[in-house]
Amino acid sequence: MCGIVGIVQKDNCFTELYDSLIMLQHRGQDAAGITVCENGRLNSRKAKGLVKEVFSQQHFERLKGNYGIGHVRYPTAGGNSKEYAQPMYVNSPYGISLAHNGNLSNTSDLAEELFHSDLRHISTDSDSEVLLNILAHEISKRGENEPSPDTFFDAVETTFQRCEGSINVVSIITDYGLLAFRDKFGIRPLSLGWRQNSDGSNEYMVASESCAFASSGYELKRDIKPGEAIFITFDGELYSRMCSNSASLNPCLFEYVYFARPDSIIDGVSVYQARQLMGEKLANKIKKEIPDEDIDVVIPIPESSITSGTKVARILNKDLAYGFVKNRYVGRTFIMPEQRLRKESVRRKLNPINDEFKNKNVLLVDDSIVRGTTMKEIVAMCFKAGAKKVSVASAASEVKHPNVYGIDMAARKDLIASSRTLDEIRDFIGCDNLVYQSLEDLIQSVLELNPDLKGVEKSIFDGKYLTNISKEYLDILEQKRG
Repeated sequence: MCGIVGIVQKDNCFTELYDSLIMLQHRGQDAAGITVCENGRLNSRKAKGLVKEVFSQQHFERLKGNYGIGHVRYPTAGGNSKEYAQPMYVNSPYGISLAHNGNLSNTSDLAEELFHSDLRHISTDSDSEVLLNILAHEISKRGENEPSPDTFFDAVETTFQRCEGSINVVSIITDYGLLAFRDKFGIRPLSLGWRQNSDGSNEYMVASESCAFASSGYELKRDIKPGEAIFITFDGELYSRMCSNSASLNPCLFEYVYFARPDSIIDGVSVYQARQLMGEKLANKIKKEIPDEDIDVVIPIPESSITSGTKVARILNKDLAYGFVKNRYVGRTFIMPEQRLRKESVRRKLNPINDEFKNKNVLLVDDSIVRGTTMKEIVAMCFKAGAKKVSVASAASEVKHPNVYGIDMAARKDLIASSRTLDEIRDFIGCDNLVYQSLEDLIQSVLELNPDLKGVEKSIFDGKYLTNISKEYLDILEQKRG
């Protein structure tokens, strides 16, 4: 789960890339990078840290070019050192720089193929480096001195055939243009934005979320289709082609629950409206499972729960209180690379306003409960602040299975709902009442907003993976995440 962006425009695009990465910062806090192209030369800067920490005034002055790509990293594969920051680069053929959002599930097999068959050396265990070299090898096999868009589309088609998992990509083909593609299941989001110049010419941006467009005056044109590749020349001509015969749209359900910004639209669904529906359906379930006298006030956990929590309070006809002050200088605890950092950050991130808890029966609404350790800390804060009773409601269903498509969802043994009953989870958290959203209601909160959307990727809830995931792969994943 990372944030990617690519831009082709008439003028220098570094400022737009920087602003877009700021808008996508919620998708990754570990590292950031930008690569731009000017007169056949790639200029790049990447390092560990937040976007505002990685780039300074000298980079605004040095990194010039009218097309480029950017990346914010959330580590799910490989290490956390600077070498894993993106965009990544290979010099043959043509010079290719690539930024990737997702996760390959057959990385080991591909790395072996690259070494023995493709004669390419991989210097890290990053699946993104593997993907870059697969794409580069497939392009080089065409052996064309003057490649056409179809050259790159053919390479994407064979890359899809070799790679399993979730692969959203923006890449620069030096001197030719920007190549972007979305995996055949459309698991991770990828959108196309555009704006028009005074002379009538078009400029384009490709980004993980539509929220990235507004800061630079781009408008959402459409979502990239599953299995589709687009190529934009440095003159601003756009070409597109479907590169998979077995494509189907199944956006990740957890994007709507937690990851995406509420002002984004993903595959025709407003994230804000989806979270409102989640709150509405959750409230109806709360009515059936928690006694009315056990709730005096509804307090959403900031920030991704505020939309659904506000709706819960309205339907239950209860007071709504923003009882926690969030320290905005502490990042999103879920996407921190280590459990130790997550746990240490909870009390630095949230501080209760005692007046909202003292002598009250409190209903906490959170977007999801994954490991349970964060919620356990929050419930303890509520009682310490003087709450009489604390109930907890999750806008998402029980998370029971590991994610293999770009979310570091912990080892299965660390997922609180994977091996515990509802009563056992409630006892662990320390709350008086506990309600989870039903999976059917959670799915409908998304599907109802776009009748053309037939399904979602929901494997973390039901264990049904869209791609071929072996038990051996899950075992290896369990060991790494454990």
